[in-house]
Amino acid sequence: MKRLVARAWRGMRGAWQWRVLWLTQATFMVGVTGVVRDGEGRVLLLKHRLWPEGREWGMPSGYALKGEEFGQTVVREVKEETGLDVRTKRLLVLNSGFRLRMEVVYEAELVGGTMEIDSFEILEAGWFTPDELPEGLQEAHRKLILGEGVS
Repeated sequence: MKRLVARAWRGMRGAWQWRVLWLTQATFMVGVTGVVRDGEGRVLLLKHRLWPEGREWGMPSGYALKGEEFGQTVVREVKEETGLDVRTKRLLVLNSGFRLRMEVVYEAELVGGTMEIDSFEILEAGWFTPDELPEGLQEAHRKLILGEGVS
């Protein structure tokens, strides 16, 4: 039986193998977050319109588009939400186990642009030092800012 399966697998080649894998393996949405800092060490925080009341503040976040490199997701999301340009640096967190979602967090640095928030998604935006974090900040994001959520 194993030989038959192996022969069938090798006979499928490329696109058909990918289709079988897609149907039989776990498929995830990928949530990507950026810990964006400026030249003074402050972190970019956004008050998100669509997040739960009392926990609206957090870092720039969004879902990766199909085929998008995760670091590029941070660059795109920050640009869309704030008008700012960032460069991703090191990967801080890669975590799965959330049903159909995995989470990726990158460290990023401000490289330019002018703050212009997307008022559909974002209510406010600002730069904060670790000892001046706003009320209503996501606990997981607070830990990341303080270096407690990095493995």
